[in-house]
Amino acid sequence: MRFAVSLLVVICLASVIGTVIKQGEPAVNYVNQFGAFWAEVFSVLGLPNVYSAKWFLLLMAVLLWSTTLCLLRNTPKFLRDMRQFKESVRASSLLAFPNRAEGHRAEPSSTLFDWVSQRLVADGWRAKAQVREDGRMVAAKRGQANKLGYIATHLAIVLICVGGLLDGNLVVKMRMLVQDKTPFNGGGLVSQVPAQHRLDEGTLGYRANIRVPEHATTGTAILSMPDGVVLQELPFSIELKQFKVEYYATGMPKLFASDVVLQDRHTGEKVAATIKVNEPFRYKGVNIFQSSFEDGGSLLKVKAWPMGTSGGQPFDIQGRVQEDTVLEAGSQKLKLEFVDLRPTNVEDFAPASAASAASEPAGWSNVQQHLGSGAKGGRQSHLRNVGPSFTYRLRDDANQAKEFRQYMQPVDIDGQRLYLAGMRESLSEDFRYLRIPADDQDSVAGWMRLNRALHDASMREKAVERMMAKAAREPSPMQRVFQDPELSRGVKEQALRTLALFAGVGLDARMDKEIKGGLPAVTAMLERTVPAEQRNGVSDFILSLLSRSMVELHQMARAQDGLPAQEDSPAFERFMVQSMLSLSDAAYYPAPVMLTLEGFDQVQASVFQVTRAPGQWLVYIGFLMLCVGVLMMFYVRERRLWIWLGDQPGGGTHVRMAMSSSRRTMALDQEFEALRRELLPGVDADADAGADAGADADASAAAPQDSATSPSEDKSGTPSPQDPV
Repeated sequence: MRFAVSLLVVICLASVIGTVIKQGEPAVNYVNQFGAFWAEVFSVLGLPNVYSAKWFLLLMAVLLWSTTLCLLRNTPKFLRDMRQFKESVRASSLLAFPNRAEGHRAEPSSTLFDWVSQRLVADGWRAKAQVREDGRMVAAKRGQANKLGYIATHLAIVLICVGGLLDGNLVVKMRMLVQDKTPFNGGGLVSQVPAQHRLDEGTLGYRANIRVPEHATTGTAILSMPDGVVLQELPFSIELKQFKVEYYATGMPKLFASDVVLQDRHTGEKVAATIKVNEPFRYKGVNIFQSSFEDGGSLLKVKAWPMGTSGGQPFDIQGRVQEDTVLEAGSQKLKLEFVDLRPTNVEDFAPASAASAASEPAGWSNVQQHLGSGAKGGRQSHLRNVGPSFTYRLRDDANQAKEFRQYMQPVDIDGQRLYLAGMRESLSEDFRYLRIPADDQDSVAGWMRLNRALHDASMREKAVERMMAKAAREPSPMQRVFQDPELSRGVKEQALRTLALFAGVGLDARMDKEIKGGLPAVTAMLERTVPAEQRNGVSDFILSLLSRSMVELHQMARAQDGLPAQEDSPAFERFMVQSMLSLSDAAYYPAPVMLTLEGFDQVQASVFQVTRAPGQWLVYIGFLMLCVGVLMMFYVRERRLWIWLGDQPGGGTHVRMAMSSSRRTMALDQEFEALRRELLPGVDADADAGADAGADADASAAAPQDSATSPSEDKSGTPSPQDPV
C-alpha cells in the first residue's frame, strides 16, 4: 500500500509539472522562458514531454503491475468473504469481540428467533441461521459494498493506467519500432518527407497537429518527438474554406473558428463542419480541435532602406510568409526569410511603477514596459492594439541568421510617435528595439533621409559650413569664435570630425573595438583628447556643434528631395533629439538594410490538434469507478452481527450477541447499543461478563429469570480478531 501511494504521489507531481510547463514546445522556447541552465535540466529529465518520458511510462507500468497483482490476489478472497455469513462461529468466541453482550430471556428460543429474524430483515440486514443441538446461531451482515468499493477503486486505477498508456505516445513508439520508422529532423515541405518518417492511418492512438492554410487541403499531421517529428497520415483530408476571427475592442481575440470540409480518403465522402475553440468535431474516430491560428502564406509588400551606406536609395520587395528570396545589399548577398505576419499586436501600455521607472535611462522608459505579453504584476494593465508587424531573418553565407521584427505603424510612447524596429542575433535572446521617430508626415522616411545624408561626406561638409555661417550671424556669447578666421577654422575641423565620428567614419584605432560610431564614439574622443577638468565645458560645446550640424543636415536632405525646410517647433525639437539618439543606436544595427512593411494581402491558416484516443473511455470509466469506489470505501461500513440463542434446561433462552466492523467508530457502538436495548432490555452496559464459556453456562443456570450482563471487557485475556471463524 505504501509503495502504491508513493507511486501515485510521484505521478501526480509529474502531472502537475506537465500542466505548468507547456508540453511539446521547441527547445528555444524553454530557453527564452526559463534560461539555458533550466532548459538543459528540463531536457535531461524529459519535462518538455513528461507524459511520454521513459521514467513516467515506467512509473505508470509499475503502478499498473502492482495494482493488478493486488487486485488479482485480494478480489477472490473478498468475493468469497462477501458470500459467507460465518454462521459456524462458536458461541463462546463471541465474548472476544469489543462490542458484545449476553443475558437471559424468558421466551423460548423459537419465539425469540422469529422476532430476531423479523427485526434484522426490517433493518436491512441479510441473515442466515444455523440450528444446533443446544440452540440457534443467527449470523447477519450489512455494508458488503465496502469491499466492492475496494475492488472498484483498484480496478479504476488499472483502467486509468491502461488508458493513459494507450493515449500516450507509447503506441506510436511501438508502431514505429514494428514498422522500422524513425523521426525526421530536417526541413522542407511535408510532401517531400520520405516514407521512412511516415506512419500510416492505422495507428491506434496519437495526438498530433495539422496546419491548414485557407483554401488549401492536407491530410498529414505532425507528431512532435524529442528528437524530431513523425508524420501521421489521417483517414481523411481537411480543406479549410474560411477562417473566422473576432476581436475585442482591445484587439484581443474573442472567437476564432474554421469552416472546413472533411473528405474520406477511401470513399470520397465529404462532410462540412465548423470547428470552434472548445467545440471539437469527431470524424472517423478522430477528434479535431481548433488549437490556434497563424499566418498561411500572406503576401508581404516591404521596402528595403540601406543602413550606413552613402547614396543608397530604398527599393521594394515582395514575398510570402514562410518563403525566402535573395537580397543584395551592396557587395553582400543575404538570404531573406519571411517568418511571420501578425496583423494585430496587443501590448500593455500601463505606466511603469516609480521603482522601475527610476532605474530606466533619463528621458526614455524601457520599451519592454510597452511590449510583450508577460505578466507584470502590481499595476493595472492598459491593453492596446498597436497594429501589424512582420518578422524576417537575414542569413549570411555562413548560415548565421539574425532575426528582425518591424512594426508597420508608429506607436505612441511617452507622448511621441515612434516606429519600433526589433532585432536579435540569436533566437534565445529577447528582441532589442531601435526607436525611430515619425516625421511630420507620420512616416519613417524623414529619419531614413537623415540617416542617408549623415553617411554622405559631401553632405556632412556642407551641413557644417551652413551651421558655421548661421552661428556667425546669430548674436551669442560664442559669435566672436565663429567670426574669427583662425578660431572658426579650428571649430569647423572639430565639427567635421565630430560629425564623422557620429556617422562611424574615421574611428581611431586606439578606440575600443566595440565602438562603431554614434555618441559612444564622440564620448571616447573627448575622453582621449580633453583633460578631465575641462571636459564638461568642452563636451557641451561639442554636442552643441553636433546638434546644430544635424539640424542643417536634416534641412538639406529635405531640400534635396524637394521638400520645404521644417520650421522650429517643440515637435521638431523632439524629433531631432530622438533622431540623434536613434541614429547613435543605429550604428550597432546588425544589418546593411532595414525592411519596413508597406502593405500585405493576408492569408490565414488554422492549426488543429487531431487525436485518436482509444483509452479515453477507459479513463472516463476509471474516473467514475474511482469516485464511486472511494465513496463506498469511506461511507459504507461493513458490519457483521452474531446472535446466539441457547436453550436453557429450565426454560427460557440464553442470549449472547456480538458485532464487528472493518472500522471501529462511535456509530458502530451506538448501533450495537440500540440492538442490545431491544434484545436485552435492562442490561447494564458497563457490567463485566468476567467468565469463560464453561463458567457462563453455570452462571446462566443459577441466574434469576430476565437477568443479564453486558460486559465491556473480557477478563479472560486479549480479544481475538474481530471476524473469527
